[in-house]
Amino acid sequence: MADQPGSSNESSLKTQDSTLQYICYGTERESPYLPAIKALISNDLSEPYSIYVYRYFLYQWGDLCFMAVDGQNDLIGVIVCKVEPHRGGPMRGYIAMLATRQTHRGQGIATKLVRMAIEAMIAKDADEIVLETEVDNVPSLKIYERLGFIRSKRLHRYYLNGNTAFRLILYLKPGIPYRPTYPPDYPPIDPLEASYYAPAFQDDALARQAAQMQIEDVYGQSHNPTQGGL
Repeated sequence: MADQPGSSNESSLKTQDSTLQYICYGTERESPYLPAIKALISNDLSEPYSIYVYRYFLYQWGDLCFMAVDGQNDLIGVIVCKVEPHRGGPMRGYIAMLATRQTHRGQGIATKLVRMAIEAMIAKDADEIVLETEVDNVPSLKIYERLGFIRSKRLHRYYLNGNTAFRLILYLKPGIPYRPTYPPDYPPIDPLEASYYAPAFQDDALARQAAQMQIEDVYGQSHNPTQGGL
C-alpha cells in the first residue's frame, strides 16, 4: 500500500495547533470518522481504495488506527495499521496508510502518529514493522528513517500509477531477520512448480538478513523507535 505525509519537510516544524487531540479509532466499526478517513487518504495516496479496504483494517485493527483532530473534531491526520504473523515467522506490524491535511503539514503531526502506532504495535508484541512508500517521496522517507526504518527492497512499478516504491522495515527485537518464514499453506504442488517459487522465499530471507546487518552497523541494535534517537 502507500503512505503520504505530504510534500512539506517536517524537519523545520511550524507551530503546532494547540487545539489538536490525538485519539484512537477504537472498536466502533462504522465510526463517524470513517468517511473523513477515506476522504483524507484518497486525496494523497498513489492508488484508490474502496471502502472495503478501509473496513478490512478498521474492523480488525481499529485500535491501531490513530487520528489527529482539531477543536471542531475535524480530521487533520490519520494512520492505519495492522499486526499479524508473517508467513509463520515474526509478528509483523504494517503501516498501511498515513495522511495529514495539507494545511497542517510541517507541524510534526505525521511523526507523532507514526510514533503512537509504533508504541501500539510494540504493545501487541510486534517483532518488526514494514511499509511501502514511493521512492521520490522524500518527506515520507525522512520521517520514517529518522525513526529508525531502513530500506529493505526497491519494488519496481509497485503502484497502480506505475511508480516505484521502497519497502521500509523497522526491527523491534534482535535477531528477527534470521527467524525463518514459510510459504502459505497451499495444496501440494509438484516438485517442478515448487522449485519455481523457492527463489522468491530465498530472496526474502536474504533481504531481511542484509537489512539486519545494516541496522546492526548503524544503530548497534540500540535504536529506540519510540523516541527517534539512539
